[in-house]
Amino acid sequence: MKKLSAFFLVATLFLVAPASAADYLLTSPNGQLTVEIRADKQLAFSVSLNGQQLLKPSTIGLELPDGTIVGDNLKGKKAKISKTQSQDISAPFYRQKSFKAQWRQLDLPLGNGFSLQFRAFDEGVAYRFCTTQKREVVIKNERANYQFGKDKKAWLAYTTNAEKPFAMAFQNIYDETLLDTAVNRIAFLPATVDCGAAKVTLLESDLRSYPGMFVRANGHFLQGVFAPYPKKMDYYKWRGMSYVAETEDYICKTKGARTYPWRILAVTQKDTEMPVNNLVYALAEPNRIGDTSWIKPGKVAWDWWNDWNLKGVDFETGINNDTYKYYIDFAAKNHVEYVVLDEGWYDSNRGDIMNSIDAIDLPGLISYGRERGVGIVLWTVFNVLDEHLEEACKKYADMGIKGFKVDFIDRDDQTAVEMAYRIAEACARHHLFLDYHGFWKPTGMSRTFPNLLNYEGVFGMEEIRWCEPEKNMPLYQVTFPYIRMMAGQVDFTPGAMRNGTKYDWKAIYTKPISMGTRCNQLACYIIHDSPFTMLCDSPTNYEREEECLHFITSLPVVFDETRIPQGEMGKYIVTARRKGSEWFVAGQTNWDARELTISFDFLDPGKTYQAQLFCDGTNANHDAEDYQVKNLQVNSTTQLNIKLASGGGFALTLKP
Repeated sequence: MKKLSAFFLVATLFLVAPASAADYLLTSPNGQLTVEIRADKQLAFSVSLNGQQLLKPSTIGLELPDGTIVGDNLKGKKAKISKTQSQDISAPFYRQKSFKAQWRQLDLPLGNGFSLQFRAFDEGVAYRFCTTQKREVVIKNERANYQFGKDKKAWLAYTTNAEKPFAMAFQNIYDETLLDTAVNRIAFLPATVDCGAAKVTLLESDLRSYPGMFVRANGHFLQGVFAPYPKKMDYYKWRGMSYVAETEDYICKTKGARTYPWRILAVTQKDTEMPVNNLVYALAEPNRIGDTSWIKPGKVAWDWWNDWNLKGVDFETGINNDTYKYYIDFAAKNHVEYVVLDEGWYDSNRGDIMNSIDAIDLPGLISYGRERGVGIVLWTVFNVLDEHLEEACKKYADMGIKGFKVDFIDRDDQTAVEMAYRIAEACARHHLFLDYHGFWKPTGMSRTFPNLLNYEGVFGMEEIRWCEPEKNMPLYQVTFPYIRMMAGQVDFTPGAMRNGTKYDWKAIYTKPISMGTRCNQLACYIIHDSPFTMLCDSPTNYEREEECLHFITSLPVVFDETRIPQGEMGKYIVTARRKGSEWFVAGQTNWDARELTISFDFLDPGKTYQAQLFCDGTNANHDAEDYQVKNLQVNSTTQLNIKLASGGGFALTLKP
């Protein structure tokens, strides 16, 4: 069989395989990554880095209701392989202002109106199926058998619902396990496998009218698993939340020509490449909404995490006007752009999104906030908003609401995905931005709808109110930026002013305490991609900690550039971000105390920068709230030693 390599495509735009060929070799622009595609009895591919195989031959395809597998028996099909293509991608509210994507592409017809596209980037490979059929197409299942081989370590986040595995909030810590001995439970993406020469992370992008991918470990394989198409919906008695009561025996049903989601295998030789891998964003559908000048990212004072607790006030706190006026005054005084009214502002048990409860004068609060330069954001349940979509968007946009925090979709079957797109599109028409909670990992929707500023899909700070110590938040905090954040933004909701060590932390629902130090919390605001980010603690707790509060509120939420100067997944991370001429650097460690040497070689040579450093105090291993502030001058040759306590961190600003 004759192998074709994009390596030889120098003089021609396309190279067409002879009809007898069954194998194709696609290389990345720098020639280091190769994808070998076998197209005979079963469609399969493998991936190698500098000649070392990362992914062994892995079968893929689409199963139709009649049992046909799109991708089988392809002998005689002709493929086209392109020269290097490139695109300059504008990325508003992303981890960097813009970036360039480069790839080589293979197009392979599969027969019966289906085809396959492969792209090889320097940062990984991706493929997707396409159809030109105009009639209704039903996909019974998708074949995705990724073969990694023996004794490969993986990081998997399992479903938290053993009885109904597709119904959960996509929030769990990572199980670091060998694939051969992994738990027999489906895991949601992203999932990372250590292949020796590099780590491979499974992601997806451009998830439209199709269920999201899960994976299940099976020996040397991670096998794709998909939620079936809903047949019948029902409602829980609380929150008016819908759930899937009965399913079809297929996963997808659509009509007309279309492309299916991109399956991404991001390849990273260094852990520090992982948080800044851009393949999900690069492969997403471009901006649908046009002008983005009306979208204003920012920080938000949050009520729910701190249980509406205010100290020293002369009114009863709770979901009422007096409490929210205090939050608004706090936000205005400290240049916090938004206040969110979380669950309770409407009767969620009745699903009555069109009316606030009697204790809330919503027009009055909006006016009060507007006069003080503070916008109001409203919480709601996904299907409740969807069921009143145009009416609710128009009413609250006209009233002056800035956006919605939308919660509890808790599934990613095809109809759930369509709901998420429908809401994003309607909100964009009414100039409302969005923060999606109870939601799957990002799949590039924020490129398609830039008004979608943030996503949960993370084991975030809310879990601190009830989780067990074994959940080990400091370990998770130096793991998920490498894996989950590859997919996109993360609404971790940091900012705790009550902090606990490994030995004195405990879960308290009404007065929660973070695991780790105060500076660990401050570092979150720099380490996380989070253009709409919460201040989770009580305004009166912040007012007693003005030094930390002013530091948090002084930080940008969007940046021009992001780098990871050093780090190792599961141990520690250091992130550096630039906004204009200023830099912001932060680090976090797991429960192991460590000393880091920070180099500033990313600074402009010959310039001196004024640095303000927040670092763990001398006694932070005993009292996690202990911290120090240091002011110093640095330049591009400076080497700064910083000690991180157990569960510790640091954060610093650099101004020329």
